[in-house]
Amino acid sequence: MGKFNFIETEINGVYIIEPTAYGDNRGYFMETYNEADFKAAGLDYTFVQDNQSSSRKGVLRGLHFQKTHPQAKLVRVLRGEVYDVAVDLRKSSKTYGKWVGGFLSEENKRQFMVPRGFAHGFVVMSETAEFAYKCDELYHPEDEGGIMWNDPDVGVEWPDVGEIILSEKDKRHPTLSESKIEFEV
Repeated sequence: MGKFNFIETEINGVYIIEPTAYGDNRGYFMETYNEADFKAAGLDYTFVQDNQSSSRKGVLRGLHFQKTHPQAKLVRVLRGEVYDVAVDLRKSSKTYGKWVGGFLSEENKRQFMVPRGFAHGFVVMSETAEFAYKCDELYHPEDEGGIMWNDPDVGVEWPDVGEIILSEKDKRHPTLSESKIEFEV
């Protein structure tokens, strides 16, 4: 096995990525990104910004996107566990409005590659979680967008974590049909 296992999901362009961890009695080492390996897998991104957040159980961040400066994101969990989701907002995609999700944790070391043209979000499953991600476009606060985390037309099947904790901004996102967002990517 190489340094990475790139697993295609049912939505074109979204990948689960399993890095190879090399461990011994001291702990482990792994590469989380290697430009040559990613390009060889067809994932040709130039990342320009890294972000990190810390959240407690039940915090749901999402579903976010930038309207005119869409971002591709390579996301992973440093501590704890989250359920991570991407919703396809690409106008010409046969999976427009569909979602894919998966568990990311410090134990499974999985990463999620979310291309441009998607809404992205996650909910924290563990008592706390530290979440990190690379972006291929800078963050533009004036360009923020989002869709409702529980939009019935999208139908994300979020795992039960008890009470969902949302930011005030995330409580006000419209549904996908109200937002009429369609990316040309």
